[in-house]
Amino acid sequence: MRVKDTLNLGKTKFKMRGNLPVKEAQREKVWEDNHVYEQRQKLNQGKPTFILHDGPPYANGDIHMGHAMNKISKDFIVRFKSMNGYRAPYVPGWDTHGLPIEQKLTQAGYDRKKMSTNAFRKLCHDYALKQVNRQRDEFKRLGVTGDWNHPYLTLKPEFEAAEIRVFGKMAEKGLIYRGKKPVIWSWSSESAMAEAEVEYHDVTSPSVFYGEKVVDGKGLLDPKNTYFAVWTTTPWTIPASEGITVDANFDYDVVNPDGSDRNYVIADALLKHDAELFGWKKYNVVKTLKGSQLEKMTAQHPFNSDRKLLVMLGDFVTADSGTGLVHTAPGFGEDDYNVGKKYGLDIFVDVDNKGYLTKEAGKDFEGIFYDDANKISLDKLKQKKLTLKYVPYKHSYPFDWRTKKPVIYRATPQWFASVDKIKKPLLKAVDTVKFHPSWGNKRLHNMLANRGDWVISRQRVWGVPLPIFYAEDGTAIIEPETVNHVADLFYKYGSNVWFERDAKDLLPKGYTNSHSPHGKFTKETDIMDVWFDSGSSHQGVLAERPDLKYPADLYLEGSDQYRGWFNSSIITSVAFSGKAPYKQVVSQGFTLDGTGHKMSKSLGNTIAPSEVIKKMGAEIVRLWVASVDTSADVRCSMASFAKIAGNYKKIRNTLRYMLSNTSDFDPKKNAVKFNDLSSVDQYMLVKFNHFVSDIKNYFDNYDFLDMYKEFLKFVNSDLSAFYLDFAKDVVYIDSKDSVSRRSMQTVIYTILVGLVKLMTPVLPHTAEEIWHFLDEPEQFAQLSEMPSVKHYDNEDQVYKEWNQFMELRKDVLKSLEEARDAKVIGKPSEAKLTLYLNDDVKNLFNSLGGNDEIRKVLMVSQLNTADASKADDHADKYSDDFYVLAQHADGKPCRRCRMFKTDVGSDSDYPNFCARCAKLVRKDFPSTVKDGFDD
Repeated sequence: MRVKDTLNLGKTKFKMRGNLPVKEAQREKVWEDNHVYEQRQKLNQGKPTFILHDGPPYANGDIHMGHAMNKISKDFIVRFKSMNGYRAPYVPGWDTHGLPIEQKLTQAGYDRKKMSTNAFRKLCHDYALKQVNRQRDEFKRLGVTGDWNHPYLTLKPEFEAAEIRVFGKMAEKGLIYRGKKPVIWSWSSESAMAEAEVEYHDVTSPSVFYGEKVVDGKGLLDPKNTYFAVWTTTPWTIPASEGITVDANFDYDVVNPDGSDRNYVIADALLKHDAELFGWKKYNVVKTLKGSQLEKMTAQHPFNSDRKLLVMLGDFVTADSGTGLVHTAPGFGEDDYNVGKKYGLDIFVDVDNKGYLTKEAGKDFEGIFYDDANKISLDKLKQKKLTLKYVPYKHSYPFDWRTKKPVIYRATPQWFASVDKIKKPLLKAVDTVKFHPSWGNKRLHNMLANRGDWVISRQRVWGVPLPIFYAEDGTAIIEPETVNHVADLFYKYGSNVWFERDAKDLLPKGYTNSHSPHGKFTKETDIMDVWFDSGSSHQGVLAERPDLKYPADLYLEGSDQYRGWFNSSIITSVAFSGKAPYKQVVSQGFTLDGTGHKMSKSLGNTIAPSEVIKKMGAEIVRLWVASVDTSADVRCSMASFAKIAGNYKKIRNTLRYMLSNTSDFDPKKNAVKFNDLSSVDQYMLVKFNHFVSDIKNYFDNYDFLDMYKEFLKFVNSDLSAFYLDFAKDVVYIDSKDSVSRRSMQTVIYTILVGLVKLMTPVLPHTAEEIWHFLDEPEQFAQLSEMPSVKHYDNEDQVYKEWNQFMELRKDVLKSLEEARDAKVIGKPSEAKLTLYLNDDVKNLFNSLGGNDEIRKVLMVSQLNTADASKADDHADKYSDDFYVLAQHADGKPCRRCRMFKTDVGSDSDYPNFCARCAKLVRKDFPSTVKDGFDD
């Protein structure tokens, strides 16, 4: 039985209560039990495909507001597309490998180094799955629809196999190589890191200016008393110093400070600043040389008497700070490394995996933590009277984003993926992508243009092994035959097989290699960078699953993914197939607390989605996501959610009101055709179709904020404050089956159904609750289709004329408000209006239904019109053609229609009703006459 059968005219008996925290969970179970997502997929078979590929969150801990904003935004899109002509399956995923899970287990008391690799990996595997299940329940509680029973996990054998094939294809193209060069090294994690795995914090470092004595000045500098003035912000790397870098085109002055027996070489552009910094009140410039003339001169290492430092030319030297001569340690910086390799220097590294200096650094430094070595270097420089100036230096420095400890740049043997070799096709692929916001194109383009080669090896165990073998002579073996064989093994057994079997059992049967004459092989122990894991999902998911497609139509993630998932995905995709993995990219900002600070558990300023859901419901979180500008950083607080809850209540109450006013309306029997509707009813349907078009366009352009604003405006202004406001005087008052009443019910019901469909992507729980009371064929709102934009023969004229009237209405409302302030009237129903018009406005009124229709819309008791030239002196003038006179209405108020009438009581059976209401009641409720009913 439909709810309308339990309703009396305009008097609802059903209980459409909120209680969202409880009702939502119950409704979600109904969806799951009825396989609503699967039903939607069946309905969409054969339609054009739209794939939003889910960027995998990390499987660790409860979800936060950033997760909620991300997943809900995706749900808006997937639900809308699914209801608007597309097959839009959504496969959620999780990133399940990597250091954070190892750390969690270590914190729980497990010692990886005292366990077998397989035993530790099993613990990691089980922990990851536990976190996946935990987060899955939280995402589902947000009302996010998708294939939750078959998510993609980076630890799944089929995913790992696909990742290995991506690696193999890149190796086949010559994009994988091993090299010893400085990489971001996390001593706290004992592993190399990618740029995407660091975050930056402001720190103060000990910078020092000091002299290095000339040994060979090539006849241009006197080695007896000349020093190169160099500068460094990492004094702990001085033991590893191998050279000095200058710019070939700079002018360098040989300077003698007054009272000193030493000369110093300093860049001319920095001399004035540095002299003041060093306290040189007076100085003489002995000579000036070009940087190119200094090339291959040598200097004495300040700590190691056996080591000479080579002067080299580099393009990274600047004249905005320092001395123009850069301390160079090729083992601890990319620029240093590049210039050192160019000049044939050894790549000297004297720091171990844990950040401690080794014996190669010298006896004063051996066993010292690198940060503590700063002081030792500074003290030794001072002892040798080489220090020119010590200056604390505040700057931004990279930290390991998991351990929150600073990292260092350190040369270690690592495996790299060459970005430089595919730079041109990579940048070309970026330009095929549409970005929202549009500045995303430039951001990703610049990041890739400036990106160095990608360090893809990690010194951990919980991840996908690098499928590399080593021959007896140390030659690395990365051949299509061996890589594909490993991929097949991973597909069948998972990547654990790499750790369970010996190298010979992982190679193809009968495999031989000339570099291993005795048939002995070893295997790589490093694993893949987790960004290679997730960055391969275009093959591990999109190309792997038959219901998906590659490339995806859309990737949507936080703006940090320009250097993360967006970045790694396009590199592997272009390397694999020559094209971008996505057609469009939407990036979002971060969620901040109410004061604009980053949310942090340590600061105690976090708001968990579960907290809001428990107090207000998931619909409030979802509506909040729609209400903010996600393209920028977003502030959230319980106060902001409370405000959204207020707006939600307005929407809910308006739709509830519409539902109650169509409780006796059967769209199959009572609907009135458009051409038979009154003019204002036609206007509302035309206006609604404009609204439908706008909302659908906002969804198509992922503009949720403007969609939210437009939806709220239509509900609050066009419906509540206009149409529904005067509609009650018809729906409640006119005869039950009158054309006027059924006409309005047709409009209200049509708009109500359309609104419910349009709001389903954003407020699915509420939409389904209302849908239960509608006489529509689909069991669930989610299984219906988005309203189409309808067109009518006279729609342009109707829209234009009513918009003209709405401008005049503003003036009328202003006059009514002034009359109320003057105590002439209370409510508009107490008013009698006289409108002084010109002929054009009179004709407009006639085309809109005449004075009685205009009176109804303005909700006044009496309305008269007269020629503008005869305007009363007391009338409000709005133009030469339009005057408004607001007075108190004549007669008494009818207790039924609430309008002032001069014929109230004319029917003795109904002394408190006007003649019209008495007639209607006698017709619709004849029994009330003898019962004495008069209200």
